[in-house]
Amino acid sequence: MTSRALRRRLHHSDVDGKGHEHLSGLEGLDEPLLGNHRYDERHPEGSHLDDLLDDARRKEQLHWSFIFSQLIAQWAHWFANIVIGPVSFIGWLFTLTSAGQIRENNNFLRTPLSPLQEERLRNLRQRLEVPFDGSRMEHQDALKQLWRLAYPTKELPPLKSELWKQMGWQGVDPSTDFRGGGFISLENLIFFAQKYPESFQRLLHKQDGTRAEWEYPFAVAGINICFMLVQMLDLQSGTPTSEVGIHFLELLKEDEMAFDHLFCVAFQMMDAQWLAKRASYMEFNEVLKSTRNQLERELALEDVASVKDLPAYNLLKI
Repeated sequence: MTSRALRRRLHHSDVDGKGHEHLSGLEGLDEPLLGNHRYDERHPEGSHLDDLLDDARRKEQLHWSFIFSQLIAQWAHWFANIVIGPVSFIGWLFTLTSAGQIRENNNFLRTPLSPLQEERLRNLRQRLEVPFDGSRMEHQDALKQLWRLAYPTKELPPLKSELWKQMGWQGVDPSTDFRGGGFISLENLIFFAQKYPESFQRLLHKQDGTRAEWEYPFAVAGINICFMLVQMLDLQSGTPTSEVGIHFLELLKEDEMAFDHLFCVAFQMMDAQWLAKRASYMEFNEVLKSTRNQLERELALEDVASVKDLPAYNLLKI
């Protein structure tokens, strides 16, 4: 099936792209994400974005260790074939080993990042490393900005108020819901409200389709979508090595805000999945996994050179 045919199927006839597919587990998101508990009571420490980023240095060290060992294996392969002889068992063994390693880790052998890609990836990773801090004035201001964008005609409430629950925060203090996503998830929500205001408002107020009696909370869903994207794109490691992560780097080369645009697409896609599955509150985790699967398929299409080329981008309304 060509990429264009697959694009048409994904966009026009099958929200899931695979019908009733088996949903693989999402690391760190194995339990229902939305409930009556706080994040720090519900997730083990290793499941948070902050902890994933703490592991980045160890993963980079493992990556460099592998590259060094691969060079040793390739040198030994050359020695076995040239010095000992091409028909020797040692040469044959190293040929198999090196070829297998190259096939399994061919991401290391891809074209190096351009200076522009390196700079934009570095900037994005710096954003990912910033936790939300309710004591910082700029973070408080950003939270207030989100409220004004969401409810332009309503009075701004105090930073701790029951009114925040209207936006889909789990308690009276939104700052307690950021642990899994960091400050970038708030930036994503603000970006969504500014760039795609119609879609933002429709999702916020649940205006599309036949809704469940027990809906997902909008703001917390956004935090979880941001967290899912970081995992999917392999951004917690030094440089993405997964196929979808490497493809994202190409999108980042075309658009410095590719991650933020992708967040908006993923949010709109998640809501479409939610409606198609007629899901309710406790099924949010399953819907998020299904959203990830569809997004990975769309990112793998050959003719996707920017976020705007994704079939699901057409769901967004400005």
